[in-house]
Amino acid sequence: MKPINPIQLKQLIEASLFVLAKPLSVKAIKETVLADFSVSRTRIQETLDELQQDYQERGVQLVKIASGYRFQTQEMLSQYLQPLWQDKSPKYSRATLETLAVIAYRQPVTRGDIEQIRGVAISSQIMKSLVDRQWIKMVGHKEVPGRPTLYATTKLFLDYFNLTKLADLPALTDADSLQALFEKAQVGINDLDDENLDDENLDDETLDNDNAVAATERDQDVTDTGSKDTMQMTVENTNANQAH
Repeated sequence: MKPINPIQLKQLIEASLFVLAKPLSVKAIKETVLADFSVSRTRIQETLDELQQDYQERGVQLVKIASGYRFQTQEMLSQYLQPLWQDKSPKYSRATLETLAVIAYRQPVTRGDIEQIRGVAISSQIMKSLVDRQWIKMVGHKEVPGRPTLYATTKLFLDYFNLTKLADLPALTDADSLQALFEKAQVGINDLDDENLDDENLDDETLDNDNAVAATERDQDVTDTGSKDTMQMTVENTNANQAH
């Protein structure tokens, strides 16, 4: 193993994070670009901490998220940088965001659980869009008759919303924080793209099929009433905040 001095170590880690289009963990850095050098994980972590300080007041910052570390622009600059991208950010309906919020706070949950909390049937398109976006994934089956699928959020969900862990989610009662979380990710609510329309615009046949599945799952699933009521209050508060 070759030795490496502090300046070289910082340069190599910095360069690695710049050239890669995805987050890097301490483990990944050590096993790839630093595989030939004698350097501990503690030393790598200390160097990352130094880099975070170096970039603290710059337009680009080094942030820690669930998958590791990545460079990204400061939040307050987002609106000014938008003209650089010709492609529109994806737009998601309020129903989709509410479904995502229920999964994030109550995971693992079934589709029936989500429908009981929201009080309405969920279209297959909503669940498919969240799975395709890799924000949620199937993690197993609930041990009740019919064994409905259980859903949970992914690391990509945490990464997209700049979260390190689920504990960093805003408090359930804090509707303003929930709204800010979605706004920070530049997720549109009102101006929907045609390809992202959810159950309001699905044809009657699709909705009938979804409602039949939903009714079956509701009969199969058992959820905690107190927790459901708390989440329902949060969704209602979030809706009120979004309406203003």
